[in-house]
Amino acid sequence: MKKVSLIIPCYNEEQALPIFAGELDKVRQELRQYDFEVLMVNDGSSDKTLETMKKISEEYDYFKYLSFSRNFGKEAAMYAGFCNADGDYVAVMDADMQDPPSLLPEMLGILEQGEYDSVATRRVTRKGEPPIRSWFARMFYKIINKISDSDVVDGARDFRLMKAEMKDAIVSMCEYNRFSKGIFGWIGFRTKWLEYENVERVAGETKWNFWKLFKYALDGIINFSGS
Repeated sequence: MKKVSLIIPCYNEEQALPIFAGELDKVRQELRQYDFEVLMVNDGSSDKTLETMKKISEEYDYFKYLSFSRNFGKEAAMYAGFCNADGDYVAVMDADMQDPPSLLPEMLGILEQGEYDSVATRRVTRKGEPPIRSWFARMFYKIINKISDSDVVDGARDFRLMKAEMKDAIVSMCEYNRFSKGIFGWIGFRTKWLEYENVERVAGETKWNFWKLFKYALDGIINFSGS
């Protein structure tokens, strides 16, 4: 039986996590031919995210959790997940339901056909997003694709299902300041893009204000300029 590892970076997601866990379990029931593990990574949350993780791991035995001593950022949480995931297939998903678990059966079906090494998701709309944020995002994608060899697709989410070989290649890259969207494109595996309409978060508030997004984009541009 093949194993699917799901990495869930979490920062102050106590409200969203129980909803995510319930919806994911419904999908897992449809995919009984796979063994699942879910690695929740607590990125130094200041609310009751860690307590919520513990409760979920007691209710669902395939849910596990890691916890940072402080907030290190989503990239660090993703990397910790990659280092601890041992599935035949590995995915990164947000807990706020903006990465719909309902897409997993289709993504697994595509990888099982053997033509691709990963299935990546991209939003075809930015409905519900502030106009200035949408404009800034579009400019970022234009700039980074002009100055680097990385294939960073406009609207790309971190939600991506990949084969273990691709996960191992990601872990082997030891950059201190990581920019996963750039890494995913730079390492060169065959990727199928799956488009879907934007989904607003199910609970809680976004952790990405304008200046955090600006710094994240700047790090990406610096790390991949001329690469």
